[in-house]
Amino acid sequence: MRLEPVARADDPRLADYVALRDPVLRRARETAAGLFIAEGTLVVERLLHSRYPVRSVLVTGRGLRVLGPLLEDRDVTVHLVEPAVAQQLTGYDVHRGVLAAGQRLELPDADDVLAATTTVLVLEDLTDQVNLGAVFRNAAALGADAVLLSPRCCDPLYRRSVRVSMGAVLTVPHAYLQPWPEALGALGGLGFSLAAMTPEPGARLLEAAAPGLVGDGAGRVALVLGSEGPGLSAAARAACDHHLRVGMDAGIDSLNVATAAAVALHCVRSARLSRYGADP
Repeated sequence: MRLEPVARADDPRLADYVALRDPVLRRARETAAGLFIAEGTLVVERLLHSRYPVRSVLVTGRGLRVLGPLLEDRDVTVHLVEPAVAQQLTGYDVHRGVLAAGQRLELPDADDVLAATTTVLVLEDLTDQVNLGAVFRNAAALGADAVLLSPRCCDPLYRRSVRVSMGAVLTVPHAYLQPWPEALGALGGLGFSLAAMTPEPGARLLEAAAPGLVGDGAGRVALVLGSEGPGLSAAARAACDHHLRVGMDAGIDSLNVATAAAVALHCVRSARLSRYGADP
């Protein structure tokens, strides 16, 4: 690593990390520069092991002690700052002492993402960064091969989503599906069973429907979820072959979208497992 002590928050070498809590400024800066921010030791480690190029790493002394052994043999610039400088620069207390700037890559087309996909999550208009990050973490943990996003979904590489996902947005393939919702029909043409997750009373219980979705275990499944509040649009629901709901006790009519995604993925994964007799 190339270790560069930096004494001032206004040093131009630190421009990638300015005002991380200002969403308007960050979106403009990150779009213009084609960058994103990873935060925390584990997430930065995953960035270093991902396909994304690393522009630089920012650490305090505490962060360097933790991350130094991993950085030692890497061709990366590491900016070493005092905690007060990090706080002045970013706008908050960087208590973990580790940040990194990654270089964005061109997103693949949805067709390319789907080529080797058996289970995919399809998200409509998720605009909450925390929820989106949690969905990606669940996707990585519970057998989703990819995530497709409607054009109005928020940015998976925004700092909060990257952090909440624990870096899963860096490893789970994702793409935007458009035009929306017309492009949902193309998934059916590729052999996917489209399952709309909805709390509507007429929907089938997910637990009962999952074995039929996976067929002999290799059936392609697209789980389609909408944001809290409005849920899936009528047009998105109409494009789906199945309307499924999670069985819940009386008095609870819906789940957080990330929780619903986790339950749905677990049911599909369990159904595949029962067909294959081993984890596929």
